[in-house]
Amino acid sequence: METLDPKLAKQVQDAIEGEVYLDAYTCGRYATDASIYQVKPLAVVVPKTVRDVETTLSITQKHEVPILARGAGTSQCGQTVNRALVVDCTKYLDQVISFDPEDQRLRAQPGLVLDQLNEFLRPHGLWFPVDISTSSQATIGGMTGNNSCGARSIRYGTMRDNVVSISAILANGRRKSFGEIEKPRRDTKGTWDSDILTEKLLQIGLREAAEIEFVAKATAEGIAAVA
Repeated sequence: METLDPKLAKQVQDAIEGEVYLDAYTCGRYATDASIYQVKPLAVVVPKTVRDVETTLSITQKHEVPILARGAGTSQCGQTVNRALVVDCTKYLDQVISFDPEDQRLRAQPGLVLDQLNEFLRPHGLWFPVDISTSSQATIGGMTGNNSCGARSIRYGTMRDNVVSISAILANGRRKSFGEIEKPRRDTKGTWDSDILTEKLLQIGLREAAEIEFVAKATAEGIAAVA
């Protein structure tokens, strides 16, 4: 399959508020990311609402169309390019859903950019510590899927250490919530339950929203050289 069946693309377009693209220019832009790879997608869907994502997955799943969720495309390993239907949530699904400054927790849609998130948190003296170099472009959804880390991961951990829960939309279009595991256990292969959960989640669905934790921003910053 070189491209999505135009009839199927029209069926998706008629059922959602967002946009569906099959043209060479748009597919060409989504064929690349920050990696060395280049793979033309079958089509591109830009959902306007969460319902758009549910509808898109529900329709395409019946036709066994592969789905690829995409953030800003800043990864250098090619995770955001493939011969699949690309779903890009960065244009519309980029809002803060809820915020609790006392518990230092926030729910965000997957298209929210990291710098925009920290700009939102700054008046509250808070900061999201997974400070990757592409913070002006990288999205919370993409960072979660990639388990991004950043320069301070030794101190604050990676995304998996700062994501409390995920609301996902499964391949069949249904919603599912994944939360904290109170007592992680190792299986017979020595793998943590949380590792299995993360792997399966990335295989079966797209993130609708993520609940993340923050830390208080330092009042002073400095650099020290130790001989």
